[in-house]
Amino acid sequence: MDQSASVYIMASGRNGTLYIGSALNLAKRVWEHRNAVVDGFTKTYGCHLLVWYEVCGSLEVARQRELQMKQWKRAWKLREIEGLNPNWDDLYDRIALP
Repeated sequence: MDQSASVYIMASGRNGTLYIGSALNLAKRVWEHRNAVVDGFTKTYGCHLLVWYEVCGSLEVARQRELQMKQWKRAWKLREIEGLNPNWDDLYDRIALP
């Protein structure tokens, strides 16, 4: 995957706790979440599954989308996840560099 900025959702499991973030290097950032490298929300609540992401191009656009999505109702977030990933599979392998 190239280094375009992305907005993403991490989850603790199907219908579990959700975390929305944005990153310039999605594969690196998700690896950090999965391996609990940095203290914070995802480490505390076990949000280690990448269940949704969207490539935005610029970091500014990704951050705007992140802030917009954080204002959404939970049902809207679940609908967004299930539109891309109905089984709540971990999408990390799709983005991880070989």
